[in-house]
Amino acid sequence: MSDQREFPVNNLHPLRIADATTGVRHVFVRDFDASAHIGAYEHEKDAAQPIRINVDLSVDESDGNIDDRLENVVCYDSIVAEIRVILAAGHVHLVETLAEQIADMALQDKRVLSVRVRVEKLRAVPEAAAVGIEIERHKTL
Repeated sequence: MSDQREFPVNNLHPLRIADATTGVRHVFVRDFDASAHIGAYEHEKDAAQPIRINVDLSVDESDGNIDDRLENVVCYDSIVAEIRVILAAGHVHLVETLAEQIADMALQDKRVLSVRVRVEKLRAVPEAAAVGIEIERHKTL
């Protein structure tokens, strides 16, 4: 008797990053370190703590030539500025919530097809360099 198991079909598509055949550009923010008021435990509600954020965006580049103009691209500086706004909005209990807020913000741009967000707490567990989560979200069709 064989050990064949039925596994559900995964209908998620992997994040398409920098794919010339489909006209997808990769925009990213790597290792953005910040202080955040984040955490569900009482000892985390008194002060900000260090976090690290990584964002990967799949961007549709089929709208045409960028003409060397900032307004024709998804700008990483604008993404960072919006992350700062989210962080300044106040205390968040969960890293999952922060990641979802960042993903929602990024997907507001019509050119962004999908986003991957990683949020790490850098001092939450003394024995670990970091703990956190990573999510991937796609624009709904």
